[in-house]
Amino acid sequence: MTRMYERVGMEEDEKSASMDLNGRALGIVGKWGGGQCDRDEDVEMAVKSLSPRSRVVPSCGGGGAGKGDSGAVLDSPEGKSGLRLASLDVFRGISVVLMIFVDNAGRVFPAVNHSPWNGLTLADFVMPFFLFIVGVSLALAYKKMPSKNVATRKMLLRALKLIALGVFLQGGYFHGVGKLTYGVDIQHMRVLGILQRIAIAYLISALCEIWLKRDGDVSSGYDLLQKYQYHWILVMLLTTAYIALTYGLFVPDWHYQLPSQSERIVVKCGVRGDMGPACNAAGLIDRTILGIPHLYGKPVYRRTKQCSINSPDYGPLLPNAPSWCQAPFDPEGLLSSVMAIITCLVGMHFGHVIVHFKDHGDRIYHWMASSSCLVVIGFIFELFGMEVNKVLYTCSYMCITGGVAGILFIGLYLLVDYSRHRGTTIVLELIGKHALLIFILAATNVVPVMLQGFYWKRPENNILGIFGIRRS
Repeated sequence: MTRMYERVGMEEDEKSASMDLNGRALGIVGKWGGGQCDRDEDVEMAVKSLSPRSRVVPSCGGGGAGKGDSGAVLDSPEGKSGLRLASLDVFRGISVVLMIFVDNAGRVFPAVNHSPWNGLTLADFVMPFFLFIVGVSLALAYKKMPSKNVATRKMLLRALKLIALGVFLQGGYFHGVGKLTYGVDIQHMRVLGILQRIAIAYLISALCEIWLKRDGDVSSGYDLLQKYQYHWILVMLLTTAYIALTYGLFVPDWHYQLPSQSERIVVKCGVRGDMGPACNAAGLIDRTILGIPHLYGKPVYRRTKQCSINSPDYGPLLPNAPSWCQAPFDPEGLLSSVMAIITCLVGMHFGHVIVHFKDHGDRIYHWMASSSCLVVIGFIFELFGMEVNKVLYTCSYMCITGGVAGILFIGLYLLVDYSRHRGTTIVLELIGKHALLIFILAATNVVPVMLQGFYWKRPENNILGIFGIRRS
């Protein structure tokens, strides 16, 4: 009788509960705009009840930015509200805090900053974490769609909004702390960036989830692979394309010009398959398609031992530094974004497990198997010569960081949703619900740039100067 009651209760909830799809699929940024639950954009999430007398109904967030996470509530038959699936918000909050920490602490402790080239540091996990979260959220958001065309149109609009916001925040319009100027020459505006990469991964992954999943029920891991087989075919195609371009493109000699100089600086290449800073295929593609003036002007490889006196931190160039040390290079470039899309698809697989498997044990088993395989495959790639490299977003980097993201998500799921220790992570959950706002205010220096506009007699005597913040 108990099982029959639970089954009937679940069916009733599936008919009545809905979630606002507007922006929630974009897990990195929390909720993109407000709005109440829309029955035309419903998506149900179920978590197996923690006791025989409890069941799960999807939660619906209220209006207002940042509210209504991709969660679910445990609701008892007596009508007592329980716990929402808050793992994603907590994970997102951790990623935001980690991003802010490494961005500031990295200037003091270079060891936690992004690796100058090959290698893996704490900061190098931030981007894959965000992409993984986007993928998980997409699987939950697009479980049911009344109209694929409508869902596609709204998804395209959100992606364009995110790209435009990214160009505005990171395209060079703000000149940084210590400079009371703003504005950017469009001829030298940076095109790509963090939010743009997330938008690209979101766009491709959402198209896959909307148009490339098969019908049918899922009762085993094999059924799951069958239902989403076109997703995995795309993963194989993207990986093959990345490897083919990385090792197959011929990179000729090239040159660039510093803004303050008229002399052209020549970089000697003439090679294929080079994974160094100067002659890799990713840089060639970006220089050819985007143009050197539209690339990031302060690349991380300036901190390498070949370039910086203060390596692994930025510093004056060595007297015999290679010619490429000052060349622009975009860490969120086009070729590296190919593998970033796969990280998002991996997260989407984890979301599919939530959708189709209601038992905690089944979920943990599938998640742990996937995470372990990714880490092992990543080390195999490295063993065969493909270094872990965040800037190039190599296959080894994607696999290892994706596997670690999966393991961390498992831990948070067990802590927050299974063991109900939600009180210990409530601050991180709140941060995760307002991730985009915090990113804009903190990570892109919008607030410091605004505050430094209020000064006493001289621009140096501004509010930031009180706290010793005077960097440019």
